Amino acid sequence: MNLSAVIITLNEEKNIARCLESLQGIADEIVVVDSFSSDRTETICKSYGVRFMQQQFEGHIQQKNFALNQASGDWILSLDADEALDEALKKNILGVKSNSACSGYTMNRLTNYCGHWVRHCGWYPDSKLRLVKRDAAKWTGVNPHDRLELINNEKTIHLGGDILHYSYYTRQDHLLQIEYFSSIAALELHQQKSSTNWFIIIAKVVAQFTKSYFLKAGFLDGTTGFTISRLSAYATYRKYYKLKQFHAGKEI
Repeated sequence: MNLSAVIITLNEEKNIARCLESLQGIADEIVVVDSFSSDRTETICKSYGVRFMQQQFEGHIQQKNFALNQASGDWILSLDADEALDEALKKNILGVKSNSACSGYTMNRLTNYCGHWVRHCGWYPDSKLRLVKRDAAKWTGVNPHDRLELINNEKTIHLGGDILHYSYYTRQDHLLQIEYFSSIAALELHQQKSSTNWFIIIAKVVAQFTKSYFLKAGFLDGTTGFTISRLSAYATYRKYYKLKQFHAGKEI
């Protein structure tokens, strides 16, 4: 198996070296598609000998499909810049390279939130399809919530080990991301002609907190679980409030 790892980036100097380091000895080729970073992302990537190219960002799904199409390998491993492979997952991917049995492999993602590994709140195991035959899959979903899918709905096999996801270093990082993603999500909902009102907004906010903190056992992650659940509810509020603003013809 000839394996290409593909990554999209924008100002990822804090994360990208860890991601690339975890791919050493695993990927035969690493392709990075960058959205014109203004930090040291390009310099760091080139120090690892990756194929580095720049493409104007048009959406997460579009950018990841573009990156997938740039790879030359028969198989594709897709990672985000703030992710890395743990040792167990590396070993299992190497096993697949020696003897593949299907067109796609799923793997769990374990998220680090401000130094705490989160195993509840609906954040784990967070299974993702990330290793696929080159022409058997594409990125789909609704921006910013992209997902990799097998085109013909073929069977997948689950690999042991985790993708280590270094999501937020501070709560402020989380709040900034909420503003960014809620704007994208609200625009997508508006384009789909989704409706909203204050009753819907309040109901969705309460439902999101209840799901994260109680149904998904966020309380078992202590104060981190409460923070994540509260901010998840806040993210829901921002998304649907911005959708309401769109309906009123106001800028967000």
